[in-house]
Amino acid sequence: MPEATEPQAPRERGWRGILLALAAFLIVPALPLLPTLLPVERTLVLLVPAVAACALAAWIGGGRLSVAVVWTALAALVLATRQAPGSPGFDALARGWALLLAAAFGFVCLLGRKPRFLARALAAFGIALALGVATIAITRTSPARVINVVGTELSSRGAEDLARWERTWSEPQGRQRRAEDPRADSLVTVIGERIATLPAASTTVFPALLGIESLIALALAWAIFHRISRVRLGAPLAPLRDFRFNDQLVWGLVAGLTMVLLPSLAALRGLGANLLVFFGALYVLRGAGVVAFFMAPGWATGLALAVCALLFGPFLAVGALGLGLGDTWLDWRTRRARPTT
Repeated sequence: MPEATEPQAPRERGWRGILLALAAFLIVPALPLLPTLLPVERTLVLLVPAVAACALAAWIGGGRLSVAVVWTALAALVLATRQAPGSPGFDALARGWALLLAAAFGFVCLLGRKPRFLARALAAFGIALALGVATIAITRTSPARVINVVGTELSSRGAEDLARWERTWSEPQGRQRRAEDPRADSLVTVIGERIATLPAASTTVFPALLGIESLIALALAWAIFHRISRVRLGAPLAPLRDFRFNDQLVWGLVAGLTMVLLPSLAALRGLGANLLVFFGALYVLRGAGVVAFFMAPGWATGLALAVCALLFGPFLAVGALGLGLGDTWLDWRTRRARPTT
């Protein structure tokens, strides 16, 4: 039976943070290098159907039909619109995944057995992934063909980034800088080589990257829906400082590390890399929540963290991963009260 809803519940308030997150979700894929790391470049394809799924689940639970109709129509329009550049095969793959993800999320919301958003989102991702694998098997599509479509798309994006990088240093200003600094030539070459290898690495961990992007899309859809509707599908998103999840998920990270490191499991190294990236990202976010818990709340703190992330991203990610893993056993936020000033 569908979960009981609260048609008269007040809307969640506070659009500023959601609008900033939405702008980043829509704009970031257009930045250099990032399209190679973001599986679905046209992020509206993931977001709008997910909001529509929330609206349909809310309508079945007693919500307004008009909201469900409007968002379903928007989702149909977005899914029917083809992306002009890139591989047509990959575009169809992305739209198919968005439809599976939204359907799975709506189904999980209707069941209503997962009280928190993350549990529902992880369940929806797992269901959509299983349905995707089943679809490939039923249609007798070769997995190698799917991998080839993904690799071709990411290689095309990587080639554009590499051409942009080389063009920047071939212009008069770039040539002048290379002439003035003898180290510039080697730096340009090294970075160019890294850009060239990025598509192959992204193809290897494509499922994990797709999972991370899908969770972000579902979180945004959940937050947006609960600000435009009074029907409640579940608990609101908690602040970053309270972000945590079931400690048993650490075994996903352990399994991935085992598959990557043990020579006897070399055949599973690709799966292990995906588990490491996916669960590692969750623990990085959990570590960021620990940091946010011990810092004074406010926009200044958030801005400082964002600047540090841009300047020292890899180092902060490693530190946050360590804090997130440590929180599994030490539970930093329970052991020490958060300062109020």
